[in-house]
Amino acid sequence: MPLHPDIEAFLELVQAGRDQGRPPMHQMSAGQARQDYDHSARMLDSCPADLDDVRDLEIPVRDGARIGARLYRQADAAGAVLLYFHGGGYCVGGLDSHDSLCRDLALRSGCAVLAVAYRLAPEHRFPTAFEDAVDSYAWLRGQAPVLGLNAGHIAVGGDSAGATLATALCLALRDAGQPQPLLQALLYPCTSARQDSASHQRYAEGHLLEGDTLQWMFNNYLRGDADRTDWRFAPLEAADLRGLAPALVALPEYDPLHDEGLAYAQRLRAAGVPVDIRVYPGMVHDFARLADVAPDTGQVRADVARALHFARIQA
Repeated sequence: MPLHPDIEAFLELVQAGRDQGRPPMHQMSAGQARQDYDHSARMLDSCPADLDDVRDLEIPVRDGARIGARLYRQADAAGAVLLYFHGGGYCVGGLDSHDSLCRDLALRSGCAVLAVAYRLAPEHRFPTAFEDAVDSYAWLRGQAPVLGLNAGHIAVGGDSAGATLATALCLALRDAGQPQPLLQALLYPCTSARQDSASHQRYAEGHLLEGDTLQWMFNNYLRGDADRTDWRFAPLEAADLRGLAPALVALPEYDPLHDEGLAYAQRLRAAGVPVDIRVYPGMVHDFARLADVAPDTGQVRADVARALHFARIQA
């Protein structure tokens, strides 16, 4: 189907800003890009849900650093929790940019949500974000009883690069002989070593996520070209996807990442992993955070919440 009319109007506004001299992200410094990304989040998703319990936490990680996290929970929530990793190409984004999304997921799902502020590139290059994800999962399992959560009812998820971290975490847990999460909720994940698919060529410009911006992000994050074929960056490079947690894979139609996300979902399914593949017609990359742009974007939030509820009652 064509672009959703509200999304199309939004993209026209983005282009008008470019025509008036606003630089694209890949022409900014990392610091400027982060400020711009966080500022835009307040305009694109400006009505955060009011929850009973929202608290900021710190998670110790393997090199002695402490990273930020934010726990979202309703008073009547079950003990299940979604460990959530934000998108932003490993360079931008954080607790504030995804605050409204995480609040909404906690409200809709009846589960707690723990959002993680893993460290960003270029200050912290690959595999720091992945290691922070692994360490945050281990910390959550250990601290769950203290937080009033069920350590056996943890799901993982994220959007874009955050979805990559979530599924790479599942691979690492499997290889370490540890139990899998209840669910991996993967919103338009980055999965490929190379950005050369038909959807990358088709939507490289004018569809919110620019091809040049994606390469700018990856060049900031990766130490060198050899990192591209590491499954911790590109899960499609993993030799074996068997034994991973059931997956919800959400793919917008007009997304450069669409084809690689679909390819990963199909490989998961071929490996015997239960997979719910959902394609959202007329939508673009990052659409889960565009609640003020198009109310129809709420469907993906409802689908994630439903998948979390089903995974919890099946556990």
